[in-house]
Amino acid sequence: MSTSPTAPASEGRSGLFAHFGRDFTASIVVFLVAMPLCMGIAIASGVPPEKGLVTGIIGGIIVGLFAGSPLQVSGPAAGLAVIVFEFVREHGLEALGPVLLLAGVLQLVAGWAKLGGLFRAISPAVVHGMLAGIGALIVIGQFHILFDEKPLSNGVENLAAIPGRVFGLDFSSVAATEIALGLGVLTIVVMVGWEKLRPKSMALVPGALLGVVSATAVAWGMGLDVARIEVPASIGSAFALPTSTAWFAPLASPALLVTALAIAFIASAETLLSAAAVDRMHDGVRTRYDKELSAQGIGNMLCGLVGALPMTGVIVRSSANVQAGAKTRLSTIFHGIWILGFIALLPWLLREVPMASLGGVLVITGWRLVSLKHVTHLYKNHGYLPAAIWAVTFVLVVTTDLLTGVLVGLALSVVELLPHLRDIRLKVHEHDEEHGRRVELHGAATFLGLTKLNTVLERQPHGEPVHLDLERVKGMDHTTAETLAEWIARRRQGGHEDRVTGDASIMAAMRA
Repeated sequence: MSTSPTAPASEGRSGLFAHFGRDFTASIVVFLVAMPLCMGIAIASGVPPEKGLVTGIIGGIIVGLFAGSPLQVSGPAAGLAVIVFEFVREHGLEALGPVLLLAGVLQLVAGWAKLGGLFRAISPAVVHGMLAGIGALIVIGQFHILFDEKPLSNGVENLAAIPGRVFGLDFSSVAATEIALGLGVLTIVVMVGWEKLRPKSMALVPGALLGVVSATAVAWGMGLDVARIEVPASIGSAFALPTSTAWFAPLASPALLVTALAIAFIASAETLLSAAAVDRMHDGVRTRYDKELSAQGIGNMLCGLVGALPMTGVIVRSSANVQAGAKTRLSTIFHGIWILGFIALLPWLLREVPMASLGGVLVITGWRLVSLKHVTHLYKNHGYLPAAIWAVTFVLVVTTDLLTGVLVGLALSVVELLPHLRDIRLKVHEHDEEHGRRVELHGAATFLGLTKLNTVLERQPHGEPVHLDLERVKGMDHTTAETLAEWIARRRQGGHEDRVTGDASIMAAMRA
């Protein structure tokens, strides 16, 4: 959680280049993490790998310039791979550009209208259930890429086809399928093994990069006949600008307008969730959520205009950025420049990368999204209803589609309001006291009042103790409980001697 609406002095006083050395080295680490993920997510989305690289470039250079989250890194995200794959299969890659342009406009307007706080009030059960469902779809889809085969049209078909792939192997007569699987497994083994066994001195070397390099070296050195990624000879050809007004024709379809709205909603929710997570990793400048939302809108508009993939803020690259010691937005901008330089000068090297190797990277990426820890946490600390919301969202995302799963999950989260209807209005009062400030809550603390509550919490001063008074809170849902718990943890990590008082059941929910 953010605890101050203003940026600490480091960037504001000294400027973007105040920490040039640390940002420069961090940008190289992020570049090495981003390269295989950009290409892998493009393949998982059913589009050429250079489309993911173009999104990484725009996310680094352009969004980096306008970002409201200084250490978050933007680029193609696994969270949108499934919806893009289904869209491209049904409507073609050409229709994605105008739809993504509209999605970017919606995000830009949402940022200008200061709606960033609304996305932060989305139930964590819905968000994590959605991400887990996406992860499962990526795993069962990319499983087929390990065999040098294309994924099928939906998650159920992909899952049903897995036994046939496995039982169809014949290691007594090794052919392209078995070789491709071997390279994919090699990538996974190196990636996972390195991340478990790497020495502390090399903690910033990404396992995904080593996995892809290992598989590529084996395939090249042995001259193996497997499918490799296709990259255009010129970077210019990866940018497909509109050539006529007919380019906008897809926007006349109501179904495609709904897709644009879904992309804007999911991309915004994932971005702001990631930004909040990044804020918990460092003590520097806090995220300005509305500005970040507008920056994402600008990035997605540009991605639509050049025919690239949609983007979000992404936690894997962002956490690598923080761990590598980045201090300002300059590291994000530099990482985009490195991607641009690499594909402009060394496209021949990318053409040696086996498709199955990138499939291996995405299998691990998807598996990590399917985290059962969160649903266990929800059930243990907040009861069966949030866990049920997670489970329903997850199942529907896998068996139907992303939008259905999210909408049903959001509808179910309204059920949490029923016990609190009598006191549904939350009042938040601030008081100056002799030894600090007191924030007093009245009524039911639910996601309906979370935007107002976040605004008050974020303006609490640094260096002064805050008394969070919950004595008159009549009830609290899991979304608010987790938000308050994160805010308190953040304050205490910063050395503040804050205190919280309230009913035992409310305090127990927050301690969870």
